[in-house]
Amino acid sequence: MAKYMLIMRGSDETMAKMMETPFEEMLDVMGRFNEELIKAGVLVAAEGLDDPTQGVVVSHDGEIPVVTDGPYGETKELFGGFYILEVATKEEAVEWAKRIPAIPGSKTEIRRVPSIEEFPQDNEWIVKERAWRERTGQV
Repeated sequence: MAKYMLIMRGSDETMAKMMETPFEEMLDVMGRFNEELIKAGVLVAAEGLDDPTQGVVVSHDGEIPVVTDGPYGETKELFGGFYILEVATKEEAVEWAKRIPAIPGSKTEIRRVPSIEEFPQDNEWIVKERAWRERTGQV
């Protein structure tokens, strides 16, 4: 089994369409999909994100990081939320992504989440991270 992150992305237009959807309706649609993931035993985590106008961007373009309040001006794509699934193959993750109740025009990016076992186990920082994961019940 491997973990895959399904990253939900939309444009300014798809985000505006989503905001037009009654909140209770959105909860119902997403809740039914989340329940399918739970029943299938593949859901590890899922979160939606707040309105982009409430966020900030820290830009590392120069020597000193610059913080800019949202909205972000011209945006071609916004990261709206994510799922982390534990499935057998990338193809299975793709099949779940196809079933996400999404606004037309939005996209779902799928990326594998490497496990800690894939990193050099004798590296000082990996040893510290593994210890932290064990203390917090993540391994």
